Amino acid sequence: METRVALIGIIVSSPESVTKLNSILHEYSQYIIGRMGIPYQQRKVSVISIVMDAPQTAISALSGKLGMIPNVSIKTTYAKLPE
Repeated sequence: METRVALIGIIVSSPESVTKLNSILHEYSQYIIGRMGIPYQQRKVSVISIVMDAPQTAISALSGKLGMIPNVSIKTTYAKLPE
């Protein structure tokens, strides 16, 4: 199955949302290449970046599930790689 490289940017504005977010990310751990989290204490948010190599359907499903968590904002971008 063809895969794509994607970056999901996540901003979490409530600590109560982190448990659900981590649970969902764990479901897709087989596709996650790397993860970086930065707590921004002055603004009381956490910024997380997820890099993954996965089928388009898995990326979309993960993005959709994350986007439904309260107090979580996400944006997904895809790499333009040569075929």
